[in-house]
Amino acid sequence: MADPAVQSEGGSGGIVITDEWPGYSLDLFSYPTHYSGDLDCVIIPHGVIMDRTERLARNIMDDLGDHDIVVLCVLKGGYQFCADLVDRIKALSRNSSRTIPMRVHFIRLKSYLNDQSTEDLHILGAEDLSFLAGKNVLIVEAIVGTGKTMKALLKHVEAFRPKMIKVAGLLVKRVPQNSACLPDYVGFEIPNRFVVGYALDYNEYFRDLNHICVISESGKKKYKI
Repeated sequence: MADPAVQSEGGSGGIVITDEWPGYSLDLFSYPTHYSGDLDCVIIPHGVIMDRTERLARNIMDDLGDHDIVVLCVLKGGYQFCADLVDRIKALSRNSSRTIPMRVHFIRLKSYLNDQSTEDLHILGAEDLSFLAGKNVLIVEAIVGTGKTMKALLKHVEAFRPKMIKVAGLLVKRVPQNSACLPDYVGFEIPNRFVVGYALDYNEYFRDLNHICVISESGKKKYKI
């Protein structure tokens, strides 16, 4: 019988973690003790993230092999996913007749206050992206929720006339206001819960978690600003 908590693929093209999935008990994993009481569960273990990232790298290699690409890493939450994804693409390039020459550029988006997305979007490091003109661009983002932030970023990048834009997103969150702006490459589709870890933060805390976890209500209160 199939696991009712996890489905193979959904509309996002990623591994679907259903709303009924309670997550793994924290007792089953190692995590920093300074976050004791601040987390509800592990929703995606680090090893599963790594395996899925390797598969995404293979998909990207199949689609973009032999194309020069500029990787646009969205900081801060996307830095770990981007680093691991690029490492795996490089490893595949070393062991294949097809290669992907890559340049990596970093930009930063900020639209959250505590656990709420705001309309006030700041794009830092992206004021002049004229070097993207005529280039193949791969935007790497950790999480896509309503899609408003991604839409704004795509509009900004498109203004510099790249040849092609693809988006790799580790997580797509199922939210009522989703604008259907889905990445081309999706790791996981997750419930509408606030997750931290694997460089995803809550007011700059929890980036040092290896696993992706659900923050507890007490954790939100503890680190609220």
